[in-house]
Amino acid sequence: MTFSSPSMKKDLTVYAVAGDTKTLLAVAKANSVPVHFECENGECGSCAVQIDILSDKAPYGVALTEKEKAVLRYAGKITQAQIDAAENSDVPPPWRLACQFIVRNEDILVKF
Repeated sequence: MTFSSPSMKKDLTVYAVAGDTKTLLAVAKANSVPVHFECENGECGSCAVQIDILSDKAPYGVALTEKEKAVLRYAGKITQAQIDAAENSDVPPPWRLACQFIVRNEDILVKF
């Protein structure tokens, strides 16, 4: 996964261990990536990040937690239609909460 932000001097690519179940925020913290966060439990929305899939392969399951759905909808980051598409067709929404998003074995660009 590649992290990109105006707050960083340059983009940073890191690799997650296959089969690991760490959140995107945990991977960012372990690699000193300055993703902003406050509560770390999906309630405040401060760790919202934009996710772009970089490969042409079908994305892995995009399970959104109930907290994530509520917080991102309230913040205007995703719509009910995008939630429905994620749940029914595995179409990933453009925004996720870093503290809720479980890293998978896929190439993604994380913008924050």
